[in-house]
Amino acid sequence: MPEVLTVVGVGADGWAGLSPRAREVIASAEVLMGSTRQLALVPSAAERVSWPSPLSESLPGLLATYRGRRICVLASGDPTFHGIGTTLTRLLGPEAVRVIPHPSSVSLACARLGWPQDQVEVISLVGHPLELVQPHIQPGRRLVVLSWGANTPAEVAAALVARGYGGSAFTVLEQLGSANERVRTTRADEWNHEVDALNVIGVQCEAERGADLLPTSPGLPDTAYESDGQLTKREVRAVTVSRLAPVPGQLLWDVGGGAGSIAIEWSRHHPSCRAVAIERDPDRAKRLDRNAATLGVAIRTVVGAAPSALEGLESPDAVFVGGGATVPGVIETCWELLRPGGRLVVNGVTLETEALIAQWYAKLGGDLVRLSVQRASPVGGMTGWRPAMPVTIWSVTK
Repeated sequence: MPEVLTVVGVGADGWAGLSPRAREVIASAEVLMGSTRQLALVPSAAERVSWPSPLSESLPGLLATYRGRRICVLASGDPTFHGIGTTLTRLLGPEAVRVIPHPSSVSLACARLGWPQDQVEVISLVGHPLELVQPHIQPGRRLVVLSWGANTPAEVAAALVARGYGGSAFTVLEQLGSANERVRTTRADEWNHEVDALNVIGVQCEAERGADLLPTSPGLPDTAYESDGQLTKREVRAVTVSRLAPVPGQLLWDVGGGAGSIAIEWSRHHPSCRAVAIERDPDRAKRLDRNAATLGVAIRTVVGAAPSALEGLESPDAVFVGGGATVPGVIETCWELLRPGGRLVVNGVTLETEALIAQWYAKLGGDLVRLSVQRASPVGGMTGWRPAMPVTIWSVTK
């Protein structure tokens, strides 16, 4: 049988809020690990070990140092909810980790706010950029944001105001479960308070008139992107992303990233969708990164030209070739490295790219469509249709 390490969730009320079983585990431990704040919450005669920084790199060696002794790890709230319990289970295996949970900060926040816990969006900003909240700012949504310190509430409030959601009910819950618990609610555009570093934010999103609607479905307005013209237009983008068929947890290569719209809208489909954008122009790559940050997704940008820039990348579940399809070896390399069951989508507007697509279609099959979009525009004092360049879209599953 493997050695078993026990992880105990602790609330802001410390020892007083622990179950008898949790107290027994802590009292019998030979080594007690946790943050300085967590260790101060409980009495114990065990050897106390504060987490080093960076923890992820130090954890395996730290556990090896104390192998053979009874180890108890302290965690905030529920250890398997954005906590150390998940990290330890991934590192040691589920059979080597026993977890004794405490109510999470989300469950406590929902209890105070009177919100159904299964009807809120939870966003963790602990160690993550503020922009990750952006896809979740939608009319009528309830958000619970896990803060990364005392500055997070002001930053989230500012993000809401910038998006046109300044009238949203904005609640900051500090030291939940402790004797010093405090709950304050204002409008987002009226928030101006100093807070304890241990806080959670509740937001009832309310859009002001004229606020931009940026859903997570494909086909965001072209104006949502900063671009030099290298942008897959809205209608074509919606069809393209649907052919790529984003699936939670899967990886996309966006080859010839341009403004990054395909990679961004793939990633906005679900928080676990991942994308790598390959862009040879450094200025466009920087613009792509700005668009990703503005629209709230984390994309890895590789500056370089395909196919050489694809070397060493994790094999994708889907590939979009929006530029450079006629470069020798690009489609061959993408098809070779695509995972079984993966989707390849190639868009073309030139005769040369269309001819190449036709060759590949004849070889591999798939689906071939030609999309033509016309937009209404003034013609003198009246209105007529102005056609955009038609786009050929080839999609195939490996």
